Order: sequence, then C-alpha cells, then structure tokens
Amino acid sequence: MELQIVEIEKPEDMNFILGHSHFIKTVEDVHEAIVNVNPAIQFGLAFCEASQDALVRFSGTDPELIELAKKNALNLGAGHSFIVFLGNAFPVNVLNSIKNVPEVTRIFCATANPVQVILAETEMGRAILGVVDGVRTKGIETEADIVKRKEFLRMIGYKF
Repeated sequence: MELQIVEIEKPEDMNFILGHSHFIKTVEDVHEAIVNVNPAIQFGLAFCEASQDALVRFSGTDPELIELAKKNALNLGAGHSFIVFLGNAFPVNVLNSIKNVPEVTRIFCATANPVQVILAETEMGRAILGVVDGVRTKGIETEADIVKRKEFLRMIGYKF
C-alpha cells in the first residue's frame, strides 16, 4: 500500500463538497438534490465510477465548474468518490439534500479552505482515508473573537 496526498485544485474562495457514494446513479441523484434546493444554483459534479468502465461521470449546470470537478475527480481517482464545486451557493445550502441521497455514504468535507486528500493506493485501486481541511488550530477564541464571530454571522445573514 502506498499513501499519497492529492491537493484539491480550485480558486481560493470556491466552495466544494467531497463525498463517497456507492452507485453510478449518484450523478443524476446528486444533481437532482442540488437543483431541487434551487434550480438556479451553479455547480459542477463529478463521480469516480468504481467498476465496469471506471470512468469519471459528470453533470452540473455550469461548464467551468463541471470541468473543475472532472479534473479533480480524475486526479483523486478514488472509486465511488464524488466532488461538487459550487458557484453561487454555499455547502450549507445543499449539504443536507446531498446527505439524504440514498447512495451517499459519507461526506469528507464541505469547505472553501485549501484541502489535501489523503489516499491509500493498492493494486486494486485508491481509497480516501481522510482530508486535511484548512490550517491547524491556533488557539481558543477570546471574548473579542466571540463578538467578531457573532457579528460576522449576522452580517452575512445566517443569524438574526
């Protein structure tokens, strides 16, 4: 077995979701789950098929995001993994809908942070062991940090 680290290639502020599923139907069902939240969401989705043709299957509503998803899925090459890049939405907007897709077995991360994916490769294929999502924790928030966090959430409309 060989361990590898693959970095997700994306624009700095772009949000994405990395998950694992169990069936080729994932592409269509995750697509439907996202557009059922809001038909105007811009996204690209790619899924690594783990049997038969072993292709990167893809869908989405935005050609550039679809290309980004395809490129990253191929770089990962881990069977039954999927990646969704979001344009005009945040993971929090679609995450529960994606989690409720019957084929989805795990979400590894949903973030705009830089991400490294830790892979194990054997003679059979690749598996995602986990992710490094962002930077190492630097400390515990202070009272001033709490005020800043609460103000930020209200400024962007997530709390009132």
